[in-house]
Amino acid sequence: MARYALFPGCVMSTEQYGYEVSLKTVLPVLGVEIVDLEGFSCCGEPLKSINQMLTLTLSARNIAICEKEGLDILAPCPLCHLALSETKRILDNDPKMRERAASSLANEELKYRGTSKIYHIIDLLHDIIGLEAVKEKVVRPLSGLNFATHYGCHLIRPSEMGRPVDSENPQKMERILEVLGAGSAHYPEKPDCCGGPLLPVHPETSLTKTGQKLKAVQDQGFSGMSLCCPWCHKMFDSKQKKAGETVGAKLNVPVLYITQLVGLAFGIDPGKLGLELNLSPVDRILGGQEEAGA
Repeated sequence: MARYALFPGCVMSTEQYGYEVSLKTVLPVLGVEIVDLEGFSCCGEPLKSINQMLTLTLSARNIAICEKEGLDILAPCPLCHLALSETKRILDNDPKMRERAASSLANEELKYRGTSKIYHIIDLLHDIIGLEAVKEKVVRPLSGLNFATHYGCHLIRPSEMGRPVDSENPQKMERILEVLGAGSAHYPEKPDCCGGPLLPVHPETSLTKTGQKLKAVQDQGFSGMSLCCPWCHKMFDSKQKKAGETVGAKLNVPVLYITQLVGLAFGIDPGKLGLELNLSPVDRILGGQEEAGA
């Protein structure tokens, strides 16, 4: 089996357990072993505006832990993926910054070598495992369901960083949904932010953005929303009721991680995909899948 070190990040580890549960259930079916390593810290990205060197050092340390074990990295959180990827880009191309980071890592007998590759779940499924391999495992196609995709800001931007999907027209999640048997039509609000970054300082503005996007998805008749970011899931799933109140709409949109949808198409019991942890009405998706399979 291919082996990857899982870098879970802060949000998935503390409140978005359904993401971790579902990817740890789905990936072994596709021949991937997920390895949990000890000693990780925050990626440092939330601190970047205060101390950029601290962010770089924290990410370099996390990468070095994986490199010590000879493992590539799976970072399912787009924010963490961006921090790790940017750090790798800087250290691989700037000897002086690499030397500065090395002095901090030496205190723990760690060394950044630049050998580990960094993947997100979308490019792991689409590019590394491959669509055909995913399609071969489908036993309960998501027929008759049409999902609005949401990638999140940090998975597509900044484009000069070489993000996992195209910044102008991201399509990898759509192609994954297609091999699962589901539809995924375009909608104008697709690139809009979830509002999450504004929540601590401007909660009403944040929830307005969340509610506006959910209302657009609901008004355009989608079966639900598919996403791949724990921060975004927090906004669209657990904050959905409050977001609806903020924009004056009654929202009823099922919100699922792409890994949960992959698991359902693979015929995996919903209880093993963390679906009971979703706060949006995901039962509508389960009911629709049962009708399609009847």
